[in-house]
Amino acid sequence: MRSTPPSPALPVDLCEARRVAVEAAEAAGALVRAGTGGPLVARPKGRNGDVVTELDTAAEELIVGRLRTAYPGHRIIAEESGVLDGADGAHLVWLVDPLDGTNNVAIGMPVYAVGLALCAGTIPVLGVVHDPVSGRTWTAVRGEGALDPDGAPLSLAPRPRPGRERNPVLGWTQGHAVKAGDPSAFALRSALELRCSRLLQLWAPLVAWAMLARGDIDGIVGYQPELVDLPPGALLAAEAGAELRRLDGGPYELSIDRPPSELGFVAARPELLARLVETANRALDVAGPDGQIPLVR
Repeated sequence: MRSTPPSPALPVDLCEARRVAVEAAEAAGALVRAGTGGPLVARPKGRNGDVVTELDTAAEELIVGRLRTAYPGHRIIAEESGVLDGADGAHLVWLVDPLDGTNNVAIGMPVYAVGLALCAGTIPVLGVVHDPVSGRTWTAVRGEGALDPDGAPLSLAPRPRPGRERNPVLGWTQGHAVKAGDPSAFALRSALELRCSRLLQLWAPLVAWAMLARGDIDGIVGYQPELVDLPPGALLAAEAGAELRRLDGGPYELSIDRPPSELGFVAARPELLARLVETANRALDVAGPDGQIPLVR
């Protein structure tokens, strides 16, 4: 069941936009993958442990150049360049994450992705996730479903994989600004680890979103996530059949005009969602200043 209504009427052909975005993401992915085979210098970005490399900037320049050629009037919000204005009053906005998982690349771990999303105003209507390691790309259009790398419809299986009905595999993501001692983040992670067979912290959220859309994992919980890499993956998973809620269980609005503090989410297979929301609520309710929670299932 898809959790997003159809895209509004837009002054752009979404099929063509999908093609442009896929080609840009795959070209950037090829650039990144080729660059991981040689020496790589990672520079600190900000004070929160994030890093940037020449691959990030080169991949972003490639993507932005292609988007500018195809859609010169569109605004672009890119991970490294920030906001790039389009035509006055531009309604269409591209989000570009040229290398999601830079910290992984910097230590030689091949877990990273390229993500693009097209937004109508503040609402994502197109999402593209490309995995340069495998060379595969997944896409989604709001209200029209998701497609696998072969262009076939992508949807969650009716049931989780055997043995995972009560012991799901989950993903965890948090923003770079979240401090190591954040009691809510600590409480959430601890509670989730007690209620699942494995909690993956990939430091490449787009990879986790693609895994959820494919059914490789059963859910993802995000605490103050980053904005640029959220819409492509969340739209993909939602269109494949995953459901999203706020951490308090309320309806989740996937919009790019909200601060990180309002972007926390629970995303999961429909039958698992209520359980994860309950776990998140309990953890946040009982977390004290030190983030400790009762060790009970």
